[in-house]
Amino acid sequence: DLFELMRYTVLTIALGLTLTLLAAPGAAQTPVAAESASAAQPDPFREADARHNLDVAQQYFRGRKAYKAVLMRFEETFAAYPEFSKMDEFLYIAGMSSLYLSENKGKQRIDETQDEKERRRWDPVKLREDAVAYLSMLVDRYPESRFRRDSEKTLRTIKQ
Repeated sequence: DLFELMRYTVLTIALGLTLTLLAAPGAAQTPVAAESASAAQPDPFREADARHNLDVAQQYFRGRKAYKAVLMRFEETFAAYPEFSKMDEFLYIAGMSSLYLSENKGKQRIDETQDEKERRRWDPVKLREDAVAYLSMLVDRYPESRFRRDSEKTLRTIKQ
């Protein structure tokens, strides 16, 4: 049938391309060399996805003051792609969002009627600890970041 013929053709082409790429010069890299080469270059798909999450989080942070939404975008991105090229900026807005939420600022309030797990997640003491963790990570890992100075200032204020 036509479907099986098309499937066979696609599989044959895919196998041929794979074999051609494997036979290409430089394709026989050692696993360590291939891994270090991929680590040096950001994954364009993951980078684009992380950039989208950062753009949305920036809108939530600056325009809507929806700090819970910022934190959810950050957590998703940090878990999936911690080597994102703009992680310093994401750490900064996550840290500030955590701090603002701990102070009950913004348009998204902490709902005291939530279940126990949600109450723990949005507990002001935990949010403050998260703010310190995110901003400290930024200061430690990104010494050249344009957000470092503001992060250090905020950390000094929190610790007073």
